[in-house]
Order: sequence, then C-alpha cells, then structure tokens
Amino acid sequence: MEECITRLHVGAKQVTLIGTIHMSKRSVEQVKAVIETECPETVCVELDDLRILALAESASEADAVPADGDLPFLVLNTIIAALQKLLALDWGLLPGQDLLQAVKSAKAVGAQIILADCNIQAVFHRIWENISLKEKAALLARLIGLLTTGIGLSEADLENMKAPDNLAAILNKFGTEFPELKSMLIDERDYVLAQNIKKAPGRRVVAVVGAAHVPGIVKYLLEDNPDS
Repeated sequence: MEECITRLHVGAKQVTLIGTIHMSKRSVEQVKAVIETECPETVCVELDDLRILALAESASEADAVPADGDLPFLVLNTIIAALQKLLALDWGLLPGQDLLQAVKSAKAVGAQIILADCNIQAVFHRIWENISLKEKAALLARLIGLLTTGIGLSEADLENMKAPDNLAAILNKFGTEFPELKSMLIDERDYVLAQNIKKAPGRRVVAVVGAAHVPGIVKYLLEDNPDS
C-alpha cells in the first residue's frame, strides 16, 4: 500500500504525498488508509473552491469550467466531459473520488482541510488563450481520437503509469508535444501546490494530488530544504 507515497521532511513538517489517479478505486482506498491511519493535523487536497463543489455534486472536473468562451474551447470541454463519462461507465467510478475521499477522511480524523490548488477555471481559460493554433488543433484531434476509438486502458494500465520511470516518460512526451499546455496545466500548479503544502499548519501533513504533480511538488518542496 506504500506505492506512490512520498515522505519528506520540510522544515519541521513531516509531509506525506499521495500520488493518485483521479478515477482509480485503488487510489481511493489508499487515500483512506493513509489518512485514517496516520491522523495528520492537516490534509492538503488538489482542489479549489469550485471544483470541490462540482465533485460533491457528482460532476466531472470538466463540468466545473464555465460554459462561456469561443466555440473550440466549448468543444474541448465537451470532449473532455464525454471522455470522463466513458471512463466512468467502464470503471464504475466518477473522476475525483480520491480527492473527495481525502476530504471525508480528513474530517473523520479531525484534520484541517486545505484546498491547495489554483482556480482551475482561470487555468483552463489561460491555457486556451495562450496555446498556439497548432497545439489547439493537435489537442482536439488527440481527444477526438480517444473518444472515437475508445480509451483502451484498464485501471491496471493507469496504475502502472504511476511508476516513476513510466510517469517521467509520459510527462516528457507530453511536454514535448504540448510545451505551453504542460507549463500551465502541470508545472505552474506544481509550484502553487508546493507553496500551499509548505504553509499548511501542523507538523504532520498529508497531501493528496494527481500522480503527475508529485515530481514537481517534490522539487519545489526540497528547494529550500536540500537535506530533506
């Protein structure tokens, strides 16, 4: 049960990072087990105020993006939502249940909850405004391809992606194909998540984040703590 868990000393804090897949039952179980066993003083979650409301209403993360903007942006949101619903039908689990479990387990142990992510609406809009036309077309084509051919991945396949070597390869490929998108969607949010984890109260902190964010968060957490 220790896979995808990173433990660090950040100043006086003991930080436990749980890297999850947002549609994985195994991730949900792991989040519950770690938080309710370790009883941290604070639990940081990769959510903002709007996303937690959307998830609580059983909406997808894509549904949390406002229905305004230009037509391609709306098409992008529609495709993402459709992909998430397709995965939900295949695996029987809506996206984000790992994050909701983090909130639930934090309440169960009396931990303070920190919503540590950026405003995802603002991030999505800034991404769409700043990526090139070529990147927009490539991204839409990739998503439409997934939707029309089927995902073709089992939950076990996704779990295997969390292995450090596999994750590094995926992130490197993503960064090569969509550099601006990766910078805003992953790298900048890694920094914000890491800073909020650093500022979290208490000496025992658990942070629940998507597995893709773990390498960047670790880097930023250790910048001022080279001996951690």
